Amino acid sequence: MTDTTRTPTAIDAIANRHHERTAQLSPITATYLGVPGADDQLDDFSPAGYEQHAALARETLAALEQEQPADDVDKVTVAAMRERLGLALEVDAAGLNLMSLNVIASPMQEMRDILDLMPTDTEEQVATIGRRLEAMPRALDQWFESLHAAATKGDVAARRQVEACIKQTQDHTAGDGYFANLAKEHPGLKDQAGVAAAAYRRAGERLREEILPKAPEQDAVGRERYPLYSRQFLGAQIDLEETYAWGQEELARITGEMRKVAEQIKPGASVKEAMTALEQDPRYQLHGTDALQQWMQTKADEAIRELADVHFDIPEPVRTIECKIAPTQSGGIYYTGPSEDFSRPGRMWWSVPKGVEDFGTWRELTTVYHEGVPGHHLQVAQTMYRSGLLNNWRRMDAWTSGHGEGWALYAERLMDELGYLDDPGDKMGMYDGQSLRAARVVLDIGIHCGFDAPAEVGGGAWDYDKAWRFLTAHADMAEGFLRFELDRYLGWPGQAPAYKIGERLWLQLRDQVREREGEQFDLKAFHRRALDIGGVGLDTLREAVLGEL
Repeated sequence: MTDTTRTPTAIDAIANRHHERTAQLSPITATYLGVPGADDQLDDFSPAGYEQHAALARETLAALEQEQPADDVDKVTVAAMRERLGLALEVDAAGLNLMSLNVIASPMQEMRDILDLMPTDTEEQVATIGRRLEAMPRALDQWFESLHAAATKGDVAARRQVEACIKQTQDHTAGDGYFANLAKEHPGLKDQAGVAAAAYRRAGERLREEILPKAPEQDAVGRERYPLYSRQFLGAQIDLEETYAWGQEELARITGEMRKVAEQIKPGASVKEAMTALEQDPRYQLHGTDALQQWMQTKADEAIRELADVHFDIPEPVRTIECKIAPTQSGGIYYTGPSEDFSRPGRMWWSVPKGVEDFGTWRELTTVYHEGVPGHHLQVAQTMYRSGLLNNWRRMDAWTSGHGEGWALYAERLMDELGYLDDPGDKMGMYDGQSLRAARVVLDIGIHCGFDAPAEVGGGAWDYDKAWRFLTAHADMAEGFLRFELDRYLGWPGQAPAYKIGERLWLQLRDQVREREGEQFDLKAFHRRALDIGGVGLDTLREAVLGEL
């Protein structure tokens, strides 16, 4: 199969220029996207650095006003860039960038996480990592410039987030922490790893001394500010009250389905009892990270082989995915996209907690489909492949959680529809994941917007104890993982609900197209058409697919 081609337009030139400037301003983004040239540098996280991004957004929006779309692809580009860049300016004006501090996606994590994507096959590649390590003290100092600038306006992250970040600096700089392990694996990086570790230790001290005393106890960002966070992750404006009610209804539906599956697994058993039986069933057990990695790779390859040309158009370069054990130990599973030339393939990573050696496949087969094909890998890598159709901004920069994570959840449900999760254990694993995602809609929106808590935890105002009881009632995972998850929801508002809300909007779009096309509806064609648009905001996606732009 060949890529569709079109003649680049003036709009494409504007979008490509924005992409190039963004990569120049953000070396971390450049490395993530596989754009060479700045892999030994880090972003400027100071107020001046953020202003450069804002100035670029204003410049690009002004340039778009001077041009007319030449075709339907241009129309989508203009709509998507106006939505994304306009929203970025709102986020900047609200001061959210300057106060960025949370347990998972703030500068402190970003500059360490990017190292995982950097190759170490040659001495020069290792030396490049060394130079990036040496850049960490300055980058952390710039971050503190922004934190202090935000604090002068009363914008400080919640105390819980600050304390968790302090703990992360301690974990990374411990004798068996990330930087020590990096130096052991690559002795040539001993000095640079020491520089970075010292910078992180100092950052922890500064957080305790300078930021923690100013941090509020309240976790919620409030009903007034929350819609901005929500739009940031969805690319869509939703009715928060209606979505909060829907989240509770959806959670109840999933709980009912789990009870039915529990009856199939062990007649008369509760959901928890059925899950215990699955954990003890040798058919679903893996021992050791080598076995886990091999199982992930086998299942991911199998899905690509069986879905290609039947349910999806999968270009040849996209038919390769690497499944890897991550160098960190947070417990998360995540995907990173391929480089533009596919020399670095798309990868599925499993960050296995320290000491964990036993794994249950019943819980994780659905995750392989979420991260691999037809989930993130198909979505991200196929968009990267469309160089003849889409400009670089559309292929690499246009990403929203609602689109991306919503598609990945939709992919899980699709695999169930296609019969790949018919085994009761695997189906329970899918519903277990769905239960967590639906609970996040309720928790995130309810806590941050100040809505009344569900009756099952006593109603009234949300607090941490109610949130914890609610989460543990609807998620069967280790306590350490769930504590981190709850901290994530409290510190990164709007992101966690984007999965389930995004899935809802993807399903609604499919239903709309099916109703419109009737007997002519072709699911494979719908997937190709929708994915070829790229990771735009969900409102833009719907308008593009329905021809309403």
